Amino acid sequence: MPEDSSSIDYVMEKASGPHFSGLRLDGLLSSPSKSSISSPSHFRSAVPPFSLISDPAAPNQPFVIGVTGGTASGKTTVCDMIIQQLHDHRIVLVNQDSFYRGLTSEELARVQEYNFDHPDAFDTEQLLHCVNTLKSGQPYQVPIYDFKTHQRKADAFRQVNACDVIILEGILVFHDSRVRDLMNMKIFVDTDADVRLARRIRRDTVERGRDVDSVLEQYAKFVKPAFDDFVLPSKKYADVIIPRGGDNHVAVDLIVQHIHTKLGQHDLCKIYPNVFVIESTFQIRGMHTLIREKDISKHDFVFYSDRLIRLVVEHGLGHLPFTEKQVVTPTGAVYSGVDFCKKLCGVSVIRSGESMENALRACCKGIKIGKILIHRVGDNGMQLIYEKLPSDISERHVLLMDPVLGTGNSASQAIELLIQKGVPESHIIFLNLISAPEGIHCVCKRFPSLKIVTSEIDLCINEEYRVIPGLGEFGDRYFGTDD
Repeated sequence: MPEDSSSIDYVMEKASGPHFSGLRLDGLLSSPSKSSISSPSHFRSAVPPFSLISDPAAPNQPFVIGVTGGTASGKTTVCDMIIQQLHDHRIVLVNQDSFYRGLTSEELARVQEYNFDHPDAFDTEQLLHCVNTLKSGQPYQVPIYDFKTHQRKADAFRQVNACDVIILEGILVFHDSRVRDLMNMKIFVDTDADVRLARRIRRDTVERGRDVDSVLEQYAKFVKPAFDDFVLPSKKYADVIIPRGGDNHVAVDLIVQHIHTKLGQHDLCKIYPNVFVIESTFQIRGMHTLIREKDISKHDFVFYSDRLIRLVVEHGLGHLPFTEKQVVTPTGAVYSGVDFCKKLCGVSVIRSGESMENALRACCKGIKIGKILIHRVGDNGMQLIYEKLPSDISERHVLLMDPVLGTGNSASQAIELLIQKGVPESHIIFLNLISAPEGIHCVCKRFPSLKIVTSEIDLCINEEYRVIPGLGEFGDRYFGTDD
């Protein structure tokens, strides 16, 4: 007998697909300036203007890695090792050297006096355009620079396509803050100066057709002063410093493990390390499919919402501090475990947040739960009209509960109240079923030390301030007061 396609079991079994709703952060950025739109002729790829609401089917943004260090420090070797270990992902390597400015006839006449290690030697605007284009999922034609003629090749370029990882390598990629801000990870390759000089001599004489005397003269006159003035000071921006360059296999392995972890995360989790999305399974995706269906019965909506809420609460409890504890098992053996955090309470944002109280009580026996009521005035105005919190809340870790994080305005007011009551920001864990990117930005920028735990990140907020795709008015659907 064929399965009834309208049955809940059928929906649960057939639910599949990606966990996230395809947020693209470039959709949250401002439109490019006129100067960037009217780009020079060597900008060979046009990027469509940024829009507030991105295509739901669009891929997540690439993970951008910046790699810098002194000349011949082993940057390219480190990049090659990372690429080899990330073979199961689409990776592009963008060299800053490709963006050298072509020399004028006057500069060519005095090429020995030209400083190729100064920030002005590079076309940073085109480099920015290249990275932003690749981050938006568009291909780009990277120029090819001829180090013998000191000009870009007019009839040749390197086609770079959409990718999962962008590695941006060069001696001055950390110098401009606009370039740094595009990076998810910044690596500084630290190698002894004598080793770097020896490598530079070998490279420039063999690959770039120069004699030893000119290489040494250029090193003393330009390269070393530029390293001291521009490269070395940028070391402070690095997230990771790799001593000995490509010889340090342990450091590269750790970096690759971190990149693997980040590639499995939503874009917002890469930006805000305090945002946690529970790992997706077909069961979780299936339950979301059910509660988002507008024609589901109230009984089923409550049942599957409660299941999801319980998972979010359990995940949130996992972020509380713990102490080590040993116990003796019935077999007489010693088990080394942990003891739960004792000073804990819940706070629900009335009234949707009250739907999460039963799950918290089921997990934490006898837990105290406070309440906050915030009244909306207009589109953005908020007014606190009621609060009832434990008297010793300042001494406790707080699980703040609201099923939907929309604009973040109500959440910010509730969090601000907790902080005013003496709760350290880092002691607040905000639990949601779904979160909108706008709300995450609002809360995380204002309160970077608290944690947000959610089960899915939706696409956006529409012009009516509703989460899209969302699940409607959660409180009305849960408590049966919808029309």
